Amino acid sequence: MRSMLVVGNWKMNGTRSSWNELLSALVSGIKPQSIAGVCVPFVAIPEASELLEDTEINLGSQNVADQEAGAFTGETSASMLVEYGCKLAIVGHSERRQLYGESSELVADRYAQAISHSLKPILCVGETLEQREADKTFDIVAEQLAAVTGKSGVESLAKGIIAYEPVWAIGTGVTASPEQAQEVHAFIRNRIAESDETIAANIQILYGGSVKANNASELFGMPDIDGGLIGGASLDAESFISICQSASSVE
Repeated sequence: MRSMLVVGNWKMNGTRSSWNELLSALVSGIKPQSIAGVCVPFVAIPEASELLEDTEINLGSQNVADQEAGAFTGETSASMLVEYGCKLAIVGHSERRQLYGESSELVADRYAQAISHSLKPILCVGETLEQREADKTFDIVAEQLAAVTGKSGVESLAKGIIAYEPVWAIGTGVTASPEQAQEVHAFIRNRIAESDETIAANIQILYGGSVKANNASELFGMPDIDGGLIGGASLDAESFISICQSASSVE
């Protein structure tokens, strides 16, 4: 049976003191801790690793290099992240795709690097408002998923997580209805099942699109939604803890 998971994506927010305060609150407030993860800014990883060392909260990065090592200024390799205690790495977030022009092929390379170092990638997929209105949601999601399975094989999904994030619902305050989210989550699971039913049944598919304390329970109650990738609400300890409580009540 799939377990629930709630992962906070802090993005480029906070300061050293606010990160430490937030982590301390999460460690004491989230029960069970195994339901949670946090993807922090790169510079926060070493200290976060120490603060989370004796807890079950999974530490993650917000990206990972597509190369093993070398002259790649500004990149951080999977092996470096693992050395500092990271268990998770977001790849293909819509902001990376939309703002920094990351192609599905580059995302697939990042995913492959994470897998090769036993770093669990959180593969983000999702459509823009224009693509949804053109009835291309399933085509876009299928293409983004196929880029990864084409490079690493469908079997690699057994070592990863998928996050469906409708781009039109990120940072806008607009949330896909539980039914809209469930429809795409079910599509993803069924698409994977065409190649491997066991992996499809067991992979965690998170929803990432303006999840908040007041809508988490309804979203997490959908049969194919296994938790959330949380943006803004993850920066507030009370809100994030409440979202985690919603997830734990589903299990």
